[in-house]
Amino acid sequence: MLWIVGAVTGSLGSGPHRHRMEAVAVGVPALAEGRWWTPASSLLWCPGLGGYIGSTLIVLLLVTPAERRLGVARTAAVLLGGQILGTLLGVGVVKLGALTGEWWLEELADYRAVSPSVGALAVGGVLSYRLTALWRRRTRLGIVAFALVMALYVGHLQGVLRLGGAVVGLVAGAVMYHRSGPWRLRHSSHTEARVLVALVVAAAAIGPMVAILYRDSYGPLNSFQLYVSVQPTDQEVADACAASAEDCHLTHALRNFYDSPATVMAVLVPALLLVLAEGLRRGLRLAWALAILVHLAWIALFSYWLNDFLSHPAGWAEPTERSTYAQAFAEQMLLPVLVVVLLIVTRARFDLRLPRPTIRRLAAVTGGALLVACVAYVGIGYAVRDQYDPEATFLLLLSGLPSEFLPPTLVGAFCDWPVPVGGTAQALFQYCGLLFWLVTLIALLFTFRRPRLHTDADAAVRARRLLIEQGGSTLSYLTTWDGNYYWFDDRGRAAVAYRVVATVALTTGEPFGAPDARAAAVAGFSRHCDERGWTPCFYSVGEETREASERLGWRSVQVAEDTVVPLPDLAFTGKKWQDVRTALNKAKKEGITAEWWSYPDAPVALTDQVRSISEEWVADKGLPEMGFTLGGLDELDDPSVRCLLAVDADRTVHGITSWMPVYGHGKPVGWTLDFMRRRMSGFRGSMEFLIASAALGFQEEGARFLSLSGAPLARKATEEPPAALQRILDLGGRVLEPVYGFRSLLAFKAKFQPEYRPMYMTYPDPAALPAITRAIGKAYLPHMTAGQGVRLMRQFSS
Repeated sequence: MLWIVGAVTGSLGSGPHRHRMEAVAVGVPALAEGRWWTPASSLLWCPGLGGYIGSTLIVLLLVTPAERRLGVARTAAVLLGGQILGTLLGVGVVKLGALTGEWWLEELADYRAVSPSVGALAVGGVLSYRLTALWRRRTRLGIVAFALVMALYVGHLQGVLRLGGAVVGLVAGAVMYHRSGPWRLRHSSHTEARVLVALVVAAAAIGPMVAILYRDSYGPLNSFQLYVSVQPTDQEVADACAASAEDCHLTHALRNFYDSPATVMAVLVPALLLVLAEGLRRGLRLAWALAILVHLAWIALFSYWLNDFLSHPAGWAEPTERSTYAQAFAEQMLLPVLVVVLLIVTRARFDLRLPRPTIRRLAAVTGGALLVACVAYVGIGYAVRDQYDPEATFLLLLSGLPSEFLPPTLVGAFCDWPVPVGGTAQALFQYCGLLFWLVTLIALLFTFRRPRLHTDADAAVRARRLLIEQGGSTLSYLTTWDGNYYWFDDRGRAAVAYRVVATVALTTGEPFGAPDARAAAVAGFSRHCDERGWTPCFYSVGEETREASERLGWRSVQVAEDTVVPLPDLAFTGKKWQDVRTALNKAKKEGITAEWWSYPDAPVALTDQVRSISEEWVADKGLPEMGFTLGGLDELDDPSVRCLLAVDADRTVHGITSWMPVYGHGKPVGWTLDFMRRRMSGFRGSMEFLIASAALGFQEEGARFLSLSGAPLARKATEEPPAALQRILDLGGRVLEPVYGFRSLLAFKAKFQPEYRPMYMTYPDPAALPAITRAIGKAYLPHMTAGQGVRLMRQFSS
């Protein structure tokens, strides 16, 4: 409807023409003229093509999901009502500010505006009351932050109206969806509180960058001239050259600076704040301290300018404008003061300290970059001192050194610096500071993103002992493999094995230990991750862990299907066991026997063949061998793992399977299949033969079950329609089928008539799914080369 009205009225390019704008746009003048319909009519137009695109995105983000949560009729009512009430509230604020002499709102009192985003933000405010606690906070903060940035940085009338719409939506939602009982403050988790504080700091950084996109931005917090520098215009260059030769050279040097890649220095401080926001999101004390320092420097800068203005007002403004300037300085100091207060109040949330080696490494990198930049600027600059105006001396270059590390707009504020006129001198001016800041920002970002893990040499021993004594799931023996870290509950009765990839703590199966302590371990491990700024993800877990996760408000999706064969009544009789009986009979005819070995104790003649068979399998795939929940040769080298080999009369190995113990009360009660390989030119039924032989052998020993393990991204077909995420995983399984054959493996296991038990992935935050996906991929393929990645993509596209 919005685009149709714009197209029919010819308003898509630059908004409604003047007469229509006066008729449909809302503002103080429109209401003063008696145009009572404008709060509603302003919903149908935008001020230009950019406005149409931006408003459409806001509608898609907020109104479309609201139609599903609130219903179409209620969403439409909120959209129209929020548009009317939001614009009236915004216009009322503008009128009140104009009456009280607020310089910014006095300017807006003469303007009119059109935009449906006012009503859309109101819809978003109401929608937030129908979301989970996690997304409720994020939606509200996002709406309010967007409205505040557009109102207080850009400063247009539309921004004030949007802020009114956001307020109306939040109030309306509270009225529409109020709950009985007393109101109480809902506390955020450590992770969520850090995210919210980081978003505030990021908004303070993004605000000046958004404001610079608008040529006529004049919001009360719009101090981007102090941080986000602007290239001198032709008129400013002409005026400088008319004033003096020194000013002319200086302005041309700045103009050349902006024509080079070093122009990114103009957004130096916002970029630094964004990097620090990432550190705050992870709860790092270093990021907190640096954010405090940056904002204190911001306050000091405003104080410097304010003091200069009060001491020399004639150099700043005409007498009639001086009160407006003083008011603007006070308003622009408000935001950094509030951010500092917020950081101090939430200080306890940012208690994660970097290891000393990491701090030393960061200091070495940034210190080295600083030393290189300083030596290059002063040393090379002195060698080409005739390329400065006036000719540079060693002391002048030293005095100009601080200018290299400041945004261009502050270059002349606190220090004298030699003006470069030659090519080499200009390159030094443009790139020395840029080199330092690029290295520093990248080093900070890598430092913040590197997981901080405490290595306990005894943890693996404790975990294995707990697993043997108390037991776990069919996959719990995977927790003994290399690459795992361990979390134990307070009483040491349950544990979780995990690995950290970026900010995701990916578990190796479900909690293990005392059965009555496993469910509580899910919440305990979640708190452990929350304190460290990680996103927990339980991977390949059973129904009990899924239910414990869902009680915490988590989501789950099936990622595999465990296949369990009960052993007490197992007998290979009947038509459904025909393939298995055929493999056993054929092996007997060909003189192939099943031999149990422990891989570390097996003869070299056999282990060499096993290694050769495995290498042949990997080479045939042309792709990396997967890890994480899929074992390789390294995992065979364990005395507790039993290997069953298919060997003929000539001692040729035709196939191998490995079996991991499933413990209960201090002894194995079942066995889980892990490693499966067969010789390409060997006995074709070797896998059926080995699994059947293992089942019979374990049955004689009194084992209760045999798990054929779960194939990733493969599950038994059901009549229940899958959810969207489940459909994506099913698609991934189909795409990977030609490469790794997970679905074929699941179909193969069906020959043994197993019980199917779903295995799930549980996670607290859907927004973290991209990071979780990357973490799982990194866990399964930690050493994939670029060439292997290209081959894998070719397999996907073929």
